[in-house]
Amino acid sequence: MEEKKINSDLDIIKNNDISSKDRFDFLQKTAFVWIGALICCLLWGSAFPCIKLGYDWMSINNNDTATIIMYAGCRFTLAGILAIVFGSFLNKKLLIPGKSAIPKIINLSLFQTILQYFFFYIGLAHTSGVKASIIEGMNVFIAIFVASILFKQETLTGRKVFGSIIGFAGVVLVNVLGQSVDISISFWGEGFILLSVIAYAFSSVFIKHYSKLENPVMLSGWQFLFGGIVMTIAGFVFGGHFESVSVKSILMLIYLAFISAAAYSLWSLLLKYNPVSKVTVFGFMNPVFGVILSSVLLNEKDMLNAGAIFSLVLVCLGIYIVNSNKKNNPSHEK
Repeated sequence: MEEKKINSDLDIIKNNDISSKDRFDFLQKTAFVWIGALICCLLWGSAFPCIKLGYDWMSINNNDTATIIMYAGCRFTLAGILAIVFGSFLNKKLLIPGKSAIPKIINLSLFQTILQYFFFYIGLAHTSGVKASIIEGMNVFIAIFVASILFKQETLTGRKVFGSIIGFAGVVLVNVLGQSVDISISFWGEGFILLSVIAYAFSSVFIKHYSKLENPVMLSGWQFLFGGIVMTIAGFVFGGHFESVSVKSILMLIYLAFISAAAYSLWSLLLKYNPVSKVTVFGFMNPVFGVILSSVLLNEKDMLNAGAIFSLVLVCLGIYIVNSNKKNNPSHEK
């Protein structure tokens, strides 16, 4: 009798798994991956000029690292709340993490939010924006390497490497056009930016691994909330403060929080149902969208030129190469 009950329970679990896979099959379709990932990159790209506007409207000095970290902390705290509320609405129940999810949230928050942005903001204060953007473009290489070599989540192929190189070339081109870039390297500058990129790469792999058993939107929301609170407190303790607060500056902060909540939640869902390389390669689009949107929102018209368009072509070509092979279907990946 007991054996029959166990078999019945196993059948129910199996049927639920099949139903769940059928329900989210559309997330594995190439067209949806392209559309979903590009939406994420468009949102993240809009963050570049919007952060600059947010700093200006709150009178935040670019060298005031403590206030910048506190500002980012407020943004991510709000992002966590938005993601939790939105996810709870979609699931028709409050997304409360269980005991098994709490260590995953802390670990994910450490890499995705705390370490990534701690290293990024300090590094950015000690290097140029151009060099930082180029190093940030390496996150695709590192994410694919970590997923393939360290975690064995997929197979590293020449096609993925070649496509990543083409996409990275586009990132470099869009950042160096018309500018001189020195080759000096410092640990506190370029070194910290590289550590930020490594932290992001590990977070991409972790979210794919953890979301096998946990709701990715729940993980996104709670890791943002935890990381945001830690960063807000850290920024305040080290002397962070806001000189000017207005309605438009608060609305901008809310929009930036929305960017993080919406884009990262969607990104997490795409990573859950697809190989890491198939999704993270779209990260090359972030600086391209950043250039395009900066030229519009910040009136930096000189940034939008033939070179920027050629960079976009290279990035799109790299994305196509990585995603073109039929073997990239999730069913063929480990």
